[in-house]
Amino acid sequence: MRLLYFFITIHTLSIASCQGQGSIKTPPNIIIINIDDMGWKDVGFMGSTYYETPHLDRLSAEGMVFTNGYAAAANCAPSRACLMTGQWTPRHGIYTVNSSERGDAQHRKLIPTKNKTILSRDHNILPTVLHQNGYMTCHAGKWHLSENPLDYGFDVNIGGGHNGHPTSYYPPYGNVQLTGEDEDYLTDLVMDHTLKFLDTVSRPFFLHYTPYAVHTPIHPVESLLEKYVHKTGSNGQQNADYATMIENLDRNIGRLISSLEEKGVFNNTLIIFTSDNGGLYGITKQRPLRAGKGSYYEGGIRVPFFFVYRNVINANTTTEIPISNIDIFPTILYYAGISQDQMSLDGTNLSPILENQQHHMHRPMFWHFPIYLQAYNVHDNENRDSLFRTRPGSVIREGDYKLHYYFEDDTVELYNLSEDIGERNNLASTEPEIKDKLLNTLRNWWNKTNAPIPKELNPAYEN
Repeated sequence: MRLLYFFITIHTLSIASCQGQGSIKTPPNIIIINIDDMGWKDVGFMGSTYYETPHLDRLSAEGMVFTNGYAAAANCAPSRACLMTGQWTPRHGIYTVNSSERGDAQHRKLIPTKNKTILSRDHNILPTVLHQNGYMTCHAGKWHLSENPLDYGFDVNIGGGHNGHPTSYYPPYGNVQLTGEDEDYLTDLVMDHTLKFLDTVSRPFFLHYTPYAVHTPIHPVESLLEKYVHKTGSNGQQNADYATMIENLDRNIGRLISSLEEKGVFNNTLIIFTSDNGGLYGITKQRPLRAGKGSYYEGGIRVPFFFVYRNVINANTTTEIPISNIDIFPTILYYAGISQDQMSLDGTNLSPILENQQHHMHRPMFWHFPIYLQAYNVHDNENRDSLFRTRPGSVIREGDYKLHYYFEDDTVELYNLSEDIGERNNLASTEPEIKDKLLNTLRNWWNKTNAPIPKELNPAYEN
């Protein structure tokens, strides 16, 4: 085993030396920070004036911010499966949490595609690939893709299981198997254990830091609450309890960065920050984006997104190039010096963009959701209809244009995001050539990915 590790390490170093790094160097440490339910504008560097995220604002300034960053799905389990596999949802078949038959049967016209709830290990999975190439791997926080992340290439598991959120952020945490002091807030406790992991590492590491925050339950951090109760909200952001969760999360990310700097490893660490889907509408809003988590309007899938790698990625850079979290996998492989030739990845290596060698990338991006997801609040939402955040459908974005296609009635919505980021002006009837072009590309993608298309009528449906 030691001999095998020696040859893997030499191979990795050799590839890294050929990537324009100038000389043989240690492969970078890799950290993915994947926040739960954090909306596109729930951070200062994306424009929030209510939530306070000074540590994230400073960290984002160390690298490149993508203002058109997307999750590959509008809710947590499928988005996380896309990130772990580097593939679109039809490849792994995880579309939602639990059943695909969400909402009242009488309102569902079609029988939805059956949903998978466990990520198959038949896929190339990011931590497994990194583990096989000499990385020490740690998962910290929410997993949601199986009972145990240790079955997927992680050496260490800090509080991860199949649960999608904690019972409570205060002890006892219920479904999160972590112990700490009597009053430890869960976000603090996950970081405590994460920092202990960093103290044990003596070789390149991969940290998948995915705290349960800021998912419900919305449990305030009491020491921060008074400030936000007396602070004026703005642009649909005014929930004081939620604001304390964001600031506390930000403080913990600051602890992580301080630890990297103290250990002298920050400069050789690739850090990727994103969220698994849009913010939870009703708790937070992402104006001018429409809707929120669970919807395939921009508020449900556009998320904060940046990359930091000192002396490789230029600081204080911003781009409008659209990217997806499926691009994380191939980008990490490039910087780790690992070939993806034998892998079926749908994402794109972003290094030419990150290193300012490429300033445009024209490609279609897809979302597929052949199931139902009920609305949280029929009286306050920006969905297509008040009963569902999403009905069965697919979405494609190419360039500035974004097309929604719904399987129940073959309805099409077309928006020019450069002029209508809020998706209010449907151009399907006024720009038929663009509509037909995008529909053709979408149909070809269905065939390429064997995307399931629900067609069977639901006998319980009441028109």
